[in-house]
Amino acid sequence: MSVPEQADSLAAAREALRARQGQGARYDSPAAPARELAWARSGTAYFARALNELTDAQLDEPSLLPGWTRAALVAHVGYNARALTRLCEWARTGVETPMYASVEQRNAEIERGATLPARALRHLFAHSEVHLSVEWRDLTDEDWDTKVRTAQGRTVPARETAWMRTREVWIHAVDLDNGASFLDFPPEVVDELCADVVRAWQNRGEEVDLVLAPTDRADRTTVGTGTGPTVRGRAADLARWLTGRGARRLESSTGTLPNLPRWL
Repeated sequence: MSVPEQADSLAAAREALRARQGQGARYDSPAAPARELAWARSGTAYFARALNELTDAQLDEPSLLPGWTRAALVAHVGYNARALTRLCEWARTGVETPMYASVEQRNAEIERGATLPARALRHLFAHSEVHLSVEWRDLTDEDWDTKVRTAQGRTVPARETAWMRTREVWIHAVDLDNGASFLDFPPEVVDELCADVVRAWQNRGEEVDLVLAPTDRADRTTVGTGTGPTVRGRAADLARWLTGRGARRLESSTGTLPNLPRWL
């Protein structure tokens, strides 16, 4: 075999190897929301650790969400990843793929998921989060700014899916009720959760009047006119209260914590 023939043969062998190996490693595009993706992926690991510390029998016990077992909660988190994957597919292909066909379909999906054997439930969580991460890595710079529609009917850029997943995994890890705490959250995630709740109230026109005064932060947040009670406590405890997970270690200037509207 001549030298040119050997070179052609080697090139062909390399091309065949590439075809067998597939695309290889995937990486987030330069325009991806790196901060929020890091939060979502670390939160996924945090949820996974809390899940792995539960026995199969404990999955049938109640979670912190009223009326939900831990199994239902794990099913919800798994199917949420699939729903966000559909939004990413929408952004990537241009073909409209809603998060859920309907509220009824979403609820029925969770109800069925809660009946899965523990092994299948754990597999659902693990597989769905990998699929979502791959979809994120397949989004181009332009795809991240493509508009999609959330289950609540909001039109948002695809990059919003990273924050949507962040709050899902971190907060629901606490809802598993086996030791996870808002005190474990990265400070930046805590601050963004508090801001997210306030934004949600403002977008819905809720009449809320209070001052949030985190004792471990330099700044306060005024909601409404600022003439309402001042609520003090660590930022993590404020985030827990604002997201509807109960009040701990908080003080109000009026002696009583105000009733809050729902978050989502």
